Amino acid sequence: MAWFFGEKRKRELEDELASHLAMASAERRAAGENVTESDINARRELGNAALVQEATRAAWGWIWFERLAQDVRYALRQMRRSPGFATSVVGTLALGIGAATAMFTVVDHVMLQPLPYKDAGRLVEIGAAPNPGVRSVEPYPDIAAWCERSKSFEQIAFYADTRQHHYLQAHAATLVKITTVSGNLFSTLGIAPQIGPGLVNGPDIAGQSGNAQTVVMNDIAWRTLFHADSGVIGKTIQLDDHSYTVLGVMPKGFYFPEPTETAQFWMPAALTSKDFGQSYDAAYFTTVGRLKNGVSRAVVAAEMQTIQEQLVKGIPDKNLEDNGRYISIVSLASTATDGKMSKALLSLMGAAGLLWLIACVNATNLLLARASARQREIAVRGALGAGRKGLIQQLVVEGALLSGIAAGLGTALAMGMIVLLSHMPYVARQQFSNPNWEVSHRPFTTPAMPNLQVLLVVIGLTFLSAIVSSLWPAVMASYVPIEAVLRQGGQQGGTSRRQNRLRGGLIVAEIAMSLSLLAGCGLMLRTLYSLRHVPLGFRTDHILVANMAIPTYRFTKMNATKEVFEPLLEKVEHVPGVDAAGLVTQVPLGHTFTIMFGLDTGDRQGTLLAQFKAVSPGLQKVFGFEVNKGRYFNASDTAGSQAVAVVNKAFAQKFDPQEEDLGKLIGKPLVPMKKPDDTDKSSDRRATIIGIVDDFHQRAVGEAPQPEIELCLPQLSPETRYYGVLESMAMDLAVRTQRPPEEMIPTLRRLLREASPELGDANIVTMDQIVEDSFGSQQLAARLLEIFAGAALLLCVTGLYGLLAYVVSQRTREMGVRFALGAQRGDVMWLVMRQAGVLIIAGLGLGLVLVSVSGRVVRSYLFGVSAHDGWTLLAVILALLSCGVFAAYLPARRAAGVNPVDALRAE
Repeated sequence: MAWFFGEKRKRELEDELASHLAMASAERRAAGENVTESDINARRELGNAALVQEATRAAWGWIWFERLAQDVRYALRQMRRSPGFATSVVGTLALGIGAATAMFTVVDHVMLQPLPYKDAGRLVEIGAAPNPGVRSVEPYPDIAAWCERSKSFEQIAFYADTRQHHYLQAHAATLVKITTVSGNLFSTLGIAPQIGPGLVNGPDIAGQSGNAQTVVMNDIAWRTLFHADSGVIGKTIQLDDHSYTVLGVMPKGFYFPEPTETAQFWMPAALTSKDFGQSYDAAYFTTVGRLKNGVSRAVVAAEMQTIQEQLVKGIPDKNLEDNGRYISIVSLASTATDGKMSKALLSLMGAAGLLWLIACVNATNLLLARASARQREIAVRGALGAGRKGLIQQLVVEGALLSGIAAGLGTALAMGMIVLLSHMPYVARQQFSNPNWEVSHRPFTTPAMPNLQVLLVVIGLTFLSAIVSSLWPAVMASYVPIEAVLRQGGQQGGTSRRQNRLRGGLIVAEIAMSLSLLAGCGLMLRTLYSLRHVPLGFRTDHILVANMAIPTYRFTKMNATKEVFEPLLEKVEHVPGVDAAGLVTQVPLGHTFTIMFGLDTGDRQGTLLAQFKAVSPGLQKVFGFEVNKGRYFNASDTAGSQAVAVVNKAFAQKFDPQEEDLGKLIGKPLVPMKKPDDTDKSSDRRATIIGIVDDFHQRAVGEAPQPEIELCLPQLSPETRYYGVLESMAMDLAVRTQRPPEEMIPTLRRLLREASPELGDANIVTMDQIVEDSFGSQQLAARLLEIFAGAALLLCVTGLYGLLAYVVSQRTREMGVRFALGAQRGDVMWLVMRQAGVLIIAGLGLGLVLVSVSGRVVRSYLFGVSAHDGWTLLAVILALLSCGVFAAYLPARRAAGVNPVDALRAE
């Protein structure tokens, strides 16, 4: 802490030197010298007093801090003298740091955050599917057998899909999430409740006997619904129409299976007798296991495959046997994010890094120009005794100070970009390609504020920006010959051709990197254009879609088709302004509830996977799709008539690829409608194909149409096989209306609330918005690349303008001489434009090389355009060339307007 008392010690040192001089002078006077000679000789013997003080303070060890403080004060004075230059450097670096920080914040939030479980690296997800490498859900008998026979796991647990339910109070109902789990799930994850005992392990894996009618809640539910009351343990609460005893509150920050910002409960799976057998009506679960120490996934996969091959041999249903033929073992961490989204975010982070590099190059160019303009100042400081290390330190401190200010502004800019990201609707879907059950979905969320890791990245980027942008110019400036600079005069003193070539090379690099970003942006915009012009196979205009979360507890003892859905549909159809209305388990391009059905095609194709839907006859009038063969459902298809089904062309072509006449499928029995325990043996009661509709896109506009099977909604009842799957979980109401959405939505909510109070909270959106959201990662990438490419173009243009403006200012005397010798203004303009043209052409040539490399990165996100599309490259080259010419024109016109008399007089 010696530097803390620096001023005091400096005064003491000065007093000590003064005392030493006085004593030396007194000794000389005592030896016979006069007063004047004694003082002069004493000072000559001591030497340079200032140098002695400097050396002494350096020996104390704190002089570096004093010099650093001096450099900081000097840098602040320089910023006040040249606010335009400081603003340019700070703005340039803030743009690059902000973009890189924003993307790292999102990537860290989505991909790098560790799972909130103990030793999460040993947690895996287990599944058995019809094809290798496909994730799926499993029936309880398989899970119990795995737990009993496997020797590679410490524990195996399971959970079912998360659904919306209602927490009922005296005068209110709150929508909450409920996940059914096995009793040992939390112990498998290695997490204990912060309050209460939690779920306990029972005699079997489900743990039913010890957890009947009990729940555990997350910290959010505890604080929002129960006001953090520790006495809630043991209390009875009402969820839907059942009472549950609260056994625990999980720690803050815990989530499972996915992050949520809403109240969530976990309850034990209530297994029934049908769940202990192999059937379509049994409950299916996602399985999680904790590996024993030292056991690899390859070893456990081989063991589990052997066990599964033994299990499927005892299944009488051929479809069920095929569905569970192959075991899949994946780490739980790898299921946390969607693969496409992860690749998109990493690619965008690379683009942000490229923008940061462009910003650093631009700042380096500005600082090089600044160092060239200050060569006389630096030479004078060197002549007065400043060392090369001190000169470099001074210039680096100036760059670090500018970079630090830019980091603060860049962080604020990053937060603004994150807010922008949060308003981009993008859903990252976790696709479980199981032939019978749904696909879960997960929203893409963005963080509200940067965490410690992000702040460390900002600090790192600040340091790198300072080093990259200021060290090189500082080193070059410190090696300029002092004598040559001091001997020269004028503005151009000390500016070498080597420095001009260096600055030109940096501009070339900027242009090349900008062309790469512009090309990526252009390709993504072309992709969005192509996606928006893909024939969907159905109409999207004037359609409202209500996503209804079915209150299952209200409909368990009724036929929801007859008592809820058909009366609701009739009321909606009679609303003024409604042209048509229909019900479907999931509208095209929706992501609320997807079921896949596995159909045995014999020796032709094996198991054919198809999307499975229940629809009402009015759906065709709503969406306007065409029937290719046969007919669509109509009013004659009732519960008492022959069960019927409709398929699409993709299904027909895959079901029998050798048959060219699709119409031959009409009348073919397809889907078994009777339950496995049905005693009626007079008929197999299969739904017969009555029509083949044209293909339309189901999951995403950029994905090819998938095989699809539709059943008639009025024919589904609690007595039919798929009623519980297709109708009791989710349903979409699609309405075609000429009325504006703001007028129609309140009416729809009122009718939904009348049908069931819980349906009044349904999410209602337009079909156009659903289509827009389906663009997914392409839309996210295109929007961000627009920002990055625009910023890169701005930096490139300002960098080129700054270089040429500086060159013109440095060559003012030369321009005056040229005019004095008879040069025309056009000749001078051509001189500047030619120099700019060389830089632009060289940058475009190098940029084409970078484009060929970056094209491989964006190839997987493109649709309807190649990674090296000639028209796109031509468009961005012309755009960059035009901006570059405009940036060069202004300095060229200034050069052409130089007055030769004034220019020569100034020199």
